[in-house]
Amino acid sequence: MARFTFRLPDIGEGIATAEIVAWHVKPGDMVAEDQRLADMMTDKATIEMESPVAGTVVELAGQPGEQVAIGAMLAVIEMTGDTAETPGVEAGGDAQFLPEMGRRADAPEGAVSGGAGVKPSDDPASHGTGPSTPALSSSPPARAGEAMRKVLASPAVRARAHDLGIDLSHVKADGDHIRHADLDAYLRYGSAQGYGAAGTSRARPDAIVRVIGLRRRIADAMAESKRHIPHFSYVEEIDMTAIEAMRAQLNGQRGERAKLTLLPFLIAAICRTVPDFPMMNARYDDEGGIVTRHGAVHMGVATQTPAGLIVPVIRDAQDRNIWQIAQEIARLTEAARTGKATSAELSGSTLTISSLGALGGIASTPVINRPEVAIIAPNRIVERPIFAKDGSDRVRRARLMNLSISCDHRVVDGWDAANFAQALKMLLEAPALLFLP
Repeated sequence: MARFTFRLPDIGEGIATAEIVAWHVKPGDMVAEDQRLADMMTDKATIEMESPVAGTVVELAGQPGEQVAIGAMLAVIEMTGDTAETPGVEAGGDAQFLPEMGRRADAPEGAVSGGAGVKPSDDPASHGTGPSTPALSSSPPARAGEAMRKVLASPAVRARAHDLGIDLSHVKADGDHIRHADLDAYLRYGSAQGYGAAGTSRARPDAIVRVIGLRRRIADAMAESKRHIPHFSYVEEIDMTAIEAMRAQLNGQRGERAKLTLLPFLIAAICRTVPDFPMMNARYDDEGGIVTRHGAVHMGVATQTPAGLIVPVIRDAQDRNIWQIAQEIARLTEAARTGKATSAELSGSTLTISSLGALGGIASTPVINRPEVAIIAPNRIVERPIFAKDGSDRVRRARLMNLSISCDHRVVDGWDAANFAQALKMLLEAPALLFLP
């Protein structure tokens, strides 16, 4: 029997190491040729590693969350079948497999550039399917009733408590035995009166979750951003009544085009405003002490996916109209959520929008997507009465939204951020201006 050493292949772009996200096999498992062995993550993409041979897994490189160097052993497989057909393998000896390059997550299906055994992960949310560190847990809580005190109650009260799912040992009696009035008080006030709330869920075992893969990338990026960037936030209230009416009207005439949300209008307004505030559309090189003010707007759109927060990028947003921006948002967010976004589509943004949609809250203080110097966050639109702008006492119904901006105070002054927000406010409150040449 020959042993086959599968080494982590060079996946390009100067990557020196990759992180083990999940194993799909364990020592002793039988594997078929092309069977999925592991998911590996680099700075650019998540990649599936597949076995080039069939056999029994003898050894694996490490645990999820550990780094493996390019060229280092990833798995050792004791091969079965005709080993003579495998180049460089002799019966009873060791074989080594070190392909130069495998298919990346940004390559078309089936495309391979030299070597084999590398495949992009189609489902970033599936990274937890392999073996993982066992969760530590506390002892399960004692069952209710094991230490029940003796209670006095009539059969009718007991029957009612049973129907309501109430443990009578938790009910405080106003007297020598529990009455219907005591049950009523328990239902009304619960733990506020020392009863223990009705229907309270029981304690669950503690769980230890390793921060690995994309979750660790997010954690590291957010920590670096807050560690290096002196953030400040500015919030402006905007009357969205006119733009919401326009959006509804345009969606009624959209035909086969993508549905318009608020984001395309906001991106269009940003693109029109940025030329007057070039410090907002910039990237700051900490080490070089250089700020690059970009002429093109490459808009990052923070997108929640099953694997975590990802920021796909709309290239040259300033050259697109409202409908084209909407179509690109739909395409990119779908690619991000299904794990099909390429590394090029997930890098190079110059300014980012982070929107929680209807969950947007009153205001937010978003964290800057380093090395950018600003991030914009629209919040929830709410209906409120406001006074007319003509100085009269007339009151009208309006759809209002707070727009939050976080900026890097090393590059952007508070005055600049406030004036930038005011310029956006003017365009969004008079949306016809967005369509002027």
